[in-house]
Amino acid sequence: MNRADLIVGLQWGDEGKGKIVDHMAQTHDFVCRFAGGHNAGHTIVVDGQKYALHLIPSGILNPKAKNIVGNGVVLSPVDFIKEMKQFDNLEGRLFISDKAHLLLPYHVLRDQAKERLKGAKAIGTTGKGIGPAYSDKIARVGHRVGELHDTDKLASKIIEYFEHNRAKFEIMEIPTPTKESLVEELEGYRKVLEPHITDTTQMMWKILDEGKKVLLEGAQGTMLDIDHGTYPFVTSSTTVSASACSGLGINPKDIGKVTGIAKAYCTRVGNGPFPSEDLGVEGERLRKNGHEFGTTTGRPRRCGWFDAVAMRHAVRVNGVDQIALMKLDVLDGFDEVKVCVAYEIDGKEIDYVPYDLDTAKPVYKTFAGWDKTEGVREFDKLPQTAKDYIQTLEDMVGCKIGIISTSPDREDTIIHS
Repeated sequence: MNRADLIVGLQWGDEGKGKIVDHMAQTHDFVCRFAGGHNAGHTIVVDGQKYALHLIPSGILNPKAKNIVGNGVVLSPVDFIKEMKQFDNLEGRLFISDKAHLLLPYHVLRDQAKERLKGAKAIGTTGKGIGPAYSDKIARVGHRVGELHDTDKLASKIIEYFEHNRAKFEIMEIPTPTKESLVEELEGYRKVLEPHITDTTQMMWKILDEGKKVLLEGAQGTMLDIDHGTYPFVTSSTTVSASACSGLGINPKDIGKVTGIAKAYCTRVGNGPFPSEDLGVEGERLRKNGHEFGTTTGRPRRCGWFDAVAMRHAVRVNGVDQIALMKLDVLDGFDEVKVCVAYEIDGKEIDYVPYDLDTAKPVYKTFAGWDKTEGVREFDKLPQTAKDYIQTLEDMVGCKIGIISTSPDREDTIIHS
């Protein structure tokens, strides 16, 4: 039996997981997505062509790799089908768990209505319906992908759901659909998705038993985890490496090497604490240099400096074996580069992530900058100050930086042994 390699985000999402999954997928037989929904966005550049993936695993860009969407994912048929249109010949290469939960248009309407009603207290979600879909799953009133096999029965269950929630939906101005329109909508989904729906738990066991090379792909980032992130400003799923077990039906012994993805600086989308955020000209420069606008929403990302405290937390929670450091080139040209090495809360300095980060102020250590790392493909050819920065980060977070990305292109990647 083979063990599966795993990739997980170590910050607030948007770390560049897509490029590393794509890079590693070239040597793997299967790439398997285990959590999240289409609020995740992976941008991958191959031979100058840009691909934006939200639900389909990044292994889709390797013609030899097969791709699995696990039961831990909430799947929007509308968006999944739209994404499928970018690719040819997906049958036999793309598999969807029959136990994954459906994210339907009324989940999106609920999400957006709830954010409107909260006003200034809004979480800052993507408005994609992720929270309501997971809420229905936990409340045991959700619907699973396998139910698309009988669209008439599924439509009846959805109508019954609307009847039970009529008062709430009226306040949210969400109209009740007719059964006829629902059946038509669901039939559209069934016709496209049915060839790809299967029992992916059995499939996972089989491919691991056969010794296939398997890559597990997370979504979002550790600091957005429902338990270990900056609650309540988090996503609605478990984003850490442990989620791969429940999200794919495998056990902890099935997991091998864990690669954590982090930017050489830090970003966040939406509301919530972000101790190392830079609201000045340097933060704006990071945003401009890094093209920090959401793949999914287009929203400008909040930008700041590398947070070594949060990174140590993420490395331990996920059992990270190596870090892939992304977007080193975005720091090119800065005279100085900062790293958050501790937090100050109520006059006291701490070096761990506490229950509440709302009042945390960053304690910075400053490093000399460098001229150019963009496109460099060998560690020895990096500027000395960039090498010093990387090696100091390793010491601070207690983990080897084994991969360094110096541009969005697949080939501009340093393997640092």
